[in-house]
Amino acid sequence: MSKKNLLVGQSGGPTAVINSSLYGVVSEGLSHPETIGHVYGMVNGIEGFLNGTTLDFEKALPGEKLSYLKHTPGAYLGSCRYKLPESLEDPVYPLLFRKFEEMNIGWFFYIGGNDSMDTVSKLSRYAASIGSDIRVIGEPKTIDNDLVHTDHTPGFGSAAKYVASTVREIILDANVYEKKSVTIVEIMGRHAGWLTAASALARKYPGDNPLFIYLPEVAFDTKEFLSNVEKAFRKNCNVIVCVSEGIHDAKGTFICEYDNSVGTDSFGHKMLAGCGKYLENLVRTRLGVKARSIELNVSQRCSSSMLSATDQQEAVAAGVFGVKAALDGVTGMMVSFIREQNPDGSYKMTCGLEDVNAICNAEKPVPLEWITDNGSNISDDFLAYAAPLIQGRVDVPLGEDGLPVFVYRK
Repeated sequence: MSKKNLLVGQSGGPTAVINSSLYGVVSEGLSHPETIGHVYGMVNGIEGFLNGTTLDFEKALPGEKLSYLKHTPGAYLGSCRYKLPESLEDPVYPLLFRKFEEMNIGWFFYIGGNDSMDTVSKLSRYAASIGSDIRVIGEPKTIDNDLVHTDHTPGFGSAAKYVASTVREIILDANVYEKKSVTIVEIMGRHAGWLTAASALARKYPGDNPLFIYLPEVAFDTKEFLSNVEKAFRKNCNVIVCVSEGIHDAKGTFICEYDNSVGTDSFGHKMLAGCGKYLENLVRTRLGVKARSIELNVSQRCSSSMLSATDQQEAVAAGVFGVKAALDGVTGMMVSFIREQNPDGSYKMTCGLEDVNAICNAEKPVPLEWITDNGSNISDDFLAYAAPLIQGRVDVPLGEDGLPVFVYRK
């Protein structure tokens, strides 16, 4: 059998471990020289590939440099938010597959979230329609943890650890003064509040801050919010509130839209930001107390300082598992995580495969039974679910300047 080449790309928002999944794919691909000729990376996803930008990993990251991907945040290959046409008769599809043929591609991997799995679905379906033997596999990625048919996704554990750690630091800072204050922490999450729910991990005892946690799965009422904060002052003069960027009222209007208009991204999703600032001004105006808002922004997804060793190891495992599956002939599937229990009851994860057509363009919300106190708190069931995913520490090597050593694409 003649050798073919492997092609891998990254898409959507980066995470702290998206490059760990990339490492898993590349390292496993390079370990099969009898079958795989070259392992190529598409620079800036499908969009970059259409523009002819690729790299050869053996040349770009030779030897030990490849392992540095495991602690380098961001997307080493660069990303894109390019949406393939719905019609498989669009001329972009034969163009892509001509390029695949020119590069002798036998295996294609795309690392990303919901929209990236849509790309995997379309490419695998088009391949089947023309009788192509290219194997197309989706590698999961998203801090939002909202992919269906998988227990969790690579990227969530590290982001959750960063959120919990940062919120705990904010709590200590807020407790310095014995004066009424409210701190609003705005956390990523458009329709699913998994990451905001992770702020509950910051609590050290029952009744500790953050006193209120609001997710987009439940409608947000500003009057009830102000009432809750006012009541909380009876027991604690410093109130920490964590909110998802996508919280909305009963009519579906985003709270961030109360104050300003919002634009949309290339997929038509509203670009959400500002609900924390709106609530800060609301508290200051209505309750007459000191208020501030903190938007964790990109730090929650790109920080290497709070890498979860569990998250990193699972991301690598997903990449390795996907390559092995593709070499066995699997296509049109996404690598999934299956939660099991060791005999002693401790956490255990194994990889599986799910039909990507059942995953793309769908979202997994936080179960409503895990959201308590009329939408302002999180249950212990969520804590039991999330706690194993943030475990373990990754020692990021430091350079002579005392700063982390990452790999960069030149």
